[in-house]
Amino acid sequence: MPALFVIQGRNRGARYDLADVEGAVSIGREAGNAIRLEDNEVSRRHAEVRRVGDLFVVGDLKSSNGTFVNDRKIERAELVSGDRIRVGRTVFAYARDADAEQAIRLVDIVPPTSEIDGSRIVRSMRDDDSIAMAAPEEGQGRWLARARSNVQVMYRTALAVSHTLDIDELLGRILQLVSEWVEADRGCIMLVDPETRDLRIKARRDRTAADPGSMAISRTILDYVMERREGVLTSDAQEDDRFASGGSVVRTGVREAICVPMQGRYDVVGVIYVDTITPLAEVVGGGHRRFTDEHLKLMIAIGHQAALAVEDTTYYSAMVQSERLAAVGQTIAALSHHIKNILQGLRGGSYLVEMGLENEDHAVLQKGWDIVRRNQHKIQSLVMDMLSFSKDREPEFVETDLAGLVADVVETVQQRADEAGVTIRREVPEDFPRVMLDPEAVSRAVLNVVTNAVDAAEERPDGVVTIRAAVDAAATLVRITVADNGPGMSAETLAEIFNLFVSTKGSRGTGLGLTVSRKILREHGGDIHAESIEGEGSTFTLELPLRLPGDAAAPGSDVVR
Repeated sequence: MPALFVIQGRNRGARYDLADVEGAVSIGREAGNAIRLEDNEVSRRHAEVRRVGDLFVVGDLKSSNGTFVNDRKIERAELVSGDRIRVGRTVFAYARDADAEQAIRLVDIVPPTSEIDGSRIVRSMRDDDSIAMAAPEEGQGRWLARARSNVQVMYRTALAVSHTLDIDELLGRILQLVSEWVEADRGCIMLVDPETRDLRIKARRDRTAADPGSMAISRTILDYVMERREGVLTSDAQEDDRFASGGSVVRTGVREAICVPMQGRYDVVGVIYVDTITPLAEVVGGGHRRFTDEHLKLMIAIGHQAALAVEDTTYYSAMVQSERLAAVGQTIAALSHHIKNILQGLRGGSYLVEMGLENEDHAVLQKGWDIVRRNQHKIQSLVMDMLSFSKDREPEFVETDLAGLVADVVETVQQRADEAGVTIRREVPEDFPRVMLDPEAVSRAVLNVVTNAVDAAEERPDGVVTIRAAVDAAATLVRITVADNGPGMSAETLAEIFNLFVSTKGSRGTGLGLTVSRKILREHGGDIHAESIEGEGSTFTLELPLRLPGDAAAPGSDVVR
C-alpha cells in the first residue's frame, strides 16, 4: 500500500500508511497534524499530502523553511515511488505498492527429472568479474552509449534501494528495471527462506501482464547458481556438459535465460531470473541473441546491490523489534516497581484501618484512612498519566479562566504542601484574559509540574513554590512559570528529565509526569522548558499559544492573532 517512511530525522523509522486517505494528510510539529514531527525546523502546519484520484500530491502550506522533493523546492508536486520529501531536518521516502501477488503464485520450479532438455549455458561469471567493462579498440561510440545505459540502470537501481524501505516494493522495482533494460519477456525474484532454505517467489513480472500464465524455471540452473554463486546465461543446454545429469532445462521451452545470485555480505539471499519465450526455431540462421555478456555482468552487480538492501532491511527490522521489546520490558519494570510501592502503602493503611475498627480507635482509623487515600490518589495519577501518554488526543479548545484553573491546581495540592511544610505563592493578575485551551489537559500538565515542585521544596525547611502566569502579546504566548527553592538539578540531570521513566524522586516517582506535561503542551502547539541551579532551585516554564475568544484563526493554525 502507498506509504511515507521517515528515513532521516528524530522520527526515523516511522511509517505512515496512505491507503485509506480520502482528502489530505497534514505534516507539521503541532498536535493537530496527522503526521506530527519532533523537528524544530518544521512549521506548526508545514505541508500536506493529498490524494488526487490514484495519485498523491505533496503541497507546501506556506512554511517558513519550505518543502523540497528530491532536493528541489516546490509549492506542489506529484509524487512518484522513490521520491524524497524534505521538511526541516526530516526526510520522507514515498513508496507505492507494485506487483500483484496473483502472478507470483504462478511461478513453478521444474524438478531436475525432466526427460527433455533444450537450452545450454553459454557463459558463467562471478561477482568480482561483473563490473569490469573495457572499451574495445574499435566502436568507441557504440561502447560509450552502452556504458552510459549501464550506468543509468545502476543509478536507478541505487536510487530505488536508497529510497524504499519496503522489501516487496523494492524487489518489484528492481525487477521492472532489469526487465525493461534486457527486454525480457518474463522475470522473477526469489528469496531464500531463512528456516527451510527453500526459494520463495517475492516478485514476478511479465511483458504481457494481461494473462501472465504459468512460469517454469529449471531447478538445474537454480541449483548451479546457488551452489557456485555464479550468474549464468543459458541457451540450449544439450551441448553443455555441466548439465549432463539434469534434464529439466529443456522442459521450460525458453530460448535464452539469465539467472544471477543475490550475493550479500555473508551468504546468498536469493536469485534474479529473467528469460525470453521466443521459440528457438524462429531465430535459426539469424544469429540473434537478445541477452549478451554485458546483460549478465550488470545483472550480477544489480543482484549484489539488491542482496545488500535485503540484508539491511532484515537487520533493521530485527533491530526495531529488539528495541520495542526492550522498551516494553523497561515500561513493565518501571511501572511494576511503582505499583508495588503503592500496594505496600495500601496494605499498611488497610491494616491500620482494620486495627482502628477492631479497637474502636478513631485516631488509628483516621491515620490508616489517610494512608489509603494518599495511595489511592497515586493510583489515579498513575493511570491518568499512562492514558495521557499512550493516546494521541486532539485538544478540545474552550473558553477558559486560566486564573481559576491555576487556583484549582493550588487547591488540589494544598494539603500535600501543608504536610510537607511548603508555602505556595500564586501570582496571577486578577484581570488575566480568558483564553482558548483544553482545561482538563492543561490542568493535568500544570498539576504534574506543581506537584514535582512541592516534592522538591519539601527538602528545604523554608520550602516555597511560586506560580506565575503572564501574557506575552509580542510572541502571542501564554506563559505559566513554576519555581521552587529546592536542591536544584545538575546539567546532566536537567538534560534527561523529560525522557520517559526518568525521575529525580527515586522510588517515589514514575518518570511519567513531565513527559505527559510536555506531550499535552505540544498537542496545544506549545512546549515546556526547564532551568535549574544546583543548591538554588528549579524553574519550569509552560508555554501555550495565545488564543483569545473570537479570534478568526482556527486553533490548529500557525497564525493565531
